[in-house]
Parts: sequence; structure tokens; C-alpha cells
Amino acid sequence: MLDQVLDSSLEIGMEAPLLLLVIVILEAVLSADNAIALAAIAQGLEGTQLQRRALNFGLVAAYVLRIALIFTASWVVQFWQFQVLGAAYLLWLVFKYFSSEQDEENKHQGTRFTSFWQAIPVIALTDLAFSLDSVTTAIAISEQTWLIITGGTIGVIALRFLAGLFIRWLKEFVHLEDAGYITVGLVGVRLLLRVINPELVPPEWLMLVAIALVFAWGFSKRTQPPEETQESEKASPVGEQGEQEDHKNRGEKLTG
Repeated sequence: MLDQVLDSSLEIGMEAPLLLLVIVILEAVLSADNAIALAAIAQGLEGTQLQRRALNFGLVAAYVLRIALIFTASWVVQFWQFQVLGAAYLLWLVFKYFSSEQDEENKHQGTRFTSFWQAIPVIALTDLAFSLDSVTTAIAISEQTWLIITGGTIGVIALRFLAGLFIRWLKEFVHLEDAGYITVGLVGVRLLLRVINPELVPPEWLMLVAIALVFAWGFSKRTQPPEETQESEKASPVGEQGEQEDHKNRGEKLTG
């Protein structure tokens, strides 16, 4: 009897860290497209510091919503309406972005916020819509709530760091923001297919390959480095001034 108890406790002791590792890796992988979506939304605010503050506040609210989703997941999955709402919200974000006006560089403007607090609910709701997919997958792996909450907590922390990196990368790569919204669309379509017919839902590996290919395109072209832009801007006034001085000197020589 004692041997059975020890063996079972040993199995539980080995199983829990392994499941936690799987859930954390899963959260990190699934957070990549989520992070770029949140970074793109935060760009609707002026200034990097304000964007990072919006991510901090928005992800705190998103964490509360995610924990609530974990505790009610077994109830939520029974109602297909929640997944339809999540899919519709993500697809609406994609439509709103690609139908927005373009700037001089032919880049879509996306959502623009007039105040800091407008961005917070958008960030929180976007993470919640993504969580419908990741939490459902986590529950399929383990029914232990504390493992899912721990994995979700680590996932939100990783999401914050990834989103911070993407805020910088969005300014460095031409196609990255478009790629981010394309992946948002893929997640939205996946949620919708799960409601229409679960058999039509593509496997995880195919989803990851598609996201990886879209990201590869997103990182394929850099913008003009800021240093070169500043140097060219500085060079043009100096050049004009030099030409003016040259014409002036020539005029003085002819007058003399």
C-alpha cells in the first residue's frame, strides 16, 4: 500500500513539472501573434513611453480576465457564442486595420486613440479573444487549474516582453504590422471554424507553420534607418546654404 502511494506521488511529482513546461512553451508560442497584435494596437498612442504604459495597464486587466476565463472555461466552452464573439472581434480588428487610410509610405494607419484610457479595454479584450484559443488548448492538456493559471501567468509576463520588442520592431520592418494583423485574422478564422465544424480546424503544427511563414515575410524588409534619415535631413539644409553662399561669393566677385 505504501509503495503504491509513493509510486503515485512520484508520478504526480514528475507529471506536474512536465505539464507545466508544456503549457508554458505552448503559451509562449501562441503569444507571438498575440504580442504583435497588442503592440500594433498600442501604436495607436503617440510616444513609445505611453505605448508601454498602455501595455502594462492593459495586460493587468487582461490577466484578470484571463484568470476569470480559466475558472469558467469548462462552462464557457459549452457556449459556441463566446467563440463566435471572439472570432468576430478579431476579424473586425483585421478589417478595421486593412480598410484604414494609408500614409505617404502606403502603410495603414490602424486604430488611433485620443486618450490613454481608450487603449486599455481594447488591449484587454484582444488578449481575451486570443485566450479563448490558448486556454482551451491548455485545458485539453491538463485539468489541473493551478497548472493552467501558473502557465497563463508566465504567458502574460512573456507576452509583455514580446509586445515591448514588437513595438520597436514595428518601426524597423516595413511589413511587420501587416503580418501581425494577418496572423490575427488566422486566429479569428480558426475560432470560427471550431464553431462551424471542429473537423475543419487545422492542426496546431499547420497553424504554427503558417504563422512562421507570415512572420518571415514581416521581417523580410527593413525601413530606412533613422540615422540615415537624420543625416539626409541635416545634409539638405547645409547643401542649400552652401549653394546660397557660393552664389553670394560669385556675385561679390563680379561686383568687385
